[in-house]
Amino acid sequence: MIKILANDKIDDQSVKALRDMDIEVTEEHYDPEELKVKIKNYDGVIVRSATKITKEVLESALVSGKLKLVIRAGVGIDNIDKAYAEENGITVHNTPDASTNAVGEMAIGHMLTLARHLHQSNVTMRNGKWLKKQYTGIELEGKTLGIIGFGRMGRATAKKAYDLGMKITYTKRSGAVEGYENYQYLSTEDLLKTADFISIHAPYNPKVGAILDQKAFDMMKDGVYIINCARGGVLSEDALLKALDSGKVAAAALDVFEDEPLEKEEIYNHEKISLSPHIGAATVEAQEKIGEEIVKIVKEYFKL
Repeated sequence: MIKILANDKIDDQSVKALRDMDIEVTEEHYDPEELKVKIKNYDGVIVRSATKITKEVLESALVSGKLKLVIRAGVGIDNIDKAYAEENGITVHNTPDASTNAVGEMAIGHMLTLARHLHQSNVTMRNGKWLKKQYTGIELEGKTLGIIGFGRMGRATAKKAYDLGMKITYTKRSGAVEGYENYQYLSTEDLLKTADFISIHAPYNPKVGAILDQKAFDMMKDGVYIINCARGGVLSEDALLKALDSGKVAAAALDVFEDEPLEKEEIYNHEKISLSPHIGAATVEAQEKIGEEIVKIVKEYFKL
């Protein structure tokens, strides 16, 4: 019997679908040391961002040679040593399509929040303050949204913003993308210099580090708004704090952080930052789609 470990929670319907295929599914979260011991007993493992499938974990799995499939229930696979896994015959999959719409909506939601000071007024009103005159906002219509990273998430965000009347510019390492003539392709530098809002949708590459570092913030227009629903490492939090305090950045929205859970007091107490705890893909619909993709991957891999 095929045995799969769901080390991070997946939706109940997916578990049922897997079990209906006569797969033994273990729904248990093991910490890193326990995982090294347990993983060797499974043919496949399913993780989210909470679990790190490191080289050390994979080495433990190779002792039995049983593990053949690692599935990331989500998009980013920076928590999995994909190169080492595949060098040793272990296939790594993610579920890139399932959460596209959810993350796009999240980015737009944060943009609206910043533009209308909702993150601030929600707090001050609960403290008994009526600061109506201080919360004059701006409208998204007519503003330029610069998107860094024009994959699925970037395109979904661009479409929604365009429908709201925003002008769209984007940058992508591989160059301009056909079929998006309503948007303008720019170099990263030109995008940074001209955008009113900047939304990051690029993967984190530890060899590159932060895309939005001090140099990048220095290039931006004064009063720019920053949104990050990608990965914490693509933005330097220290550089962001300096830019917020100087007024270079009017406000920022962060769903992801350099270290999670967030413990940096300067971030979670900053009145110009809208916060959410890495919930870009946390919708009922996205989780159902992720589950469906997981079942499809397992079925095709094991030829069931």
